[in-house]
Amino acid sequence: METFLIVTGVAIFIIVLMYNTLISKKNQVDNIFAGLDAVLKKRYDLLPNLVATVKEYMVHERITLEKITELRSKATTSNLNSAETVALDKQLSSMLGNLMVAVENYPTLKANENFLHLQGTLNEIEEQISAARRAYNQSVTDYNNAIQMFPTNFMAGFMKLEQKELFSVPSSERQNVDVKNLFQK
Repeated sequence: METFLIVTGVAIFIIVLMYNTLISKKNQVDNIFAGLDAVLKKRYDLLPNLVATVKEYMVHERITLEKITELRSKATTSNLNSAETVALDKQLSSMLGNLMVAVENYPTLKANENFLHLQGTLNEIEEQISAARRAYNQSVTDYNNAIQMFPTNFMAGFMKLEQKELFSVPSSERQNVDVKNLFQK
């Protein structure tokens, strides 16, 4: 009788251990997928906002700098009378003043810094996504192994656990993000 109780106790312990292991692995897959989903959402939310910000800064700088260049060119190449020269100088001074105020108040209003920031943010998000995909795939592999290997495969069948798919990227999406197209209207 004592042997029977020991064998029954060991069997129950093994069943509980297998059950808990399978549930733990299933929950780990779900948790890591939620983390991957959060990073992807971050990319979807952040990227258009960054691109829009950079676009706005570029438009502001481009218009201001083009106007300053145009006024300077007009002042140096045209035969202007004194009244026209004074009026042009006032316009040019006003534009330069606006540019200096913008640069002083918004030091990050330099397109190169915005591009560097955009590039860095894109790189950071893509690294986070890559790390999350690796963690997810490792978790799925552990889970799939657990539900396919003996003896946990019997418990997994009883629990109606099914295999999960590894995260894979279609070949069309394996190319780098074409940031140039993001700036097209």
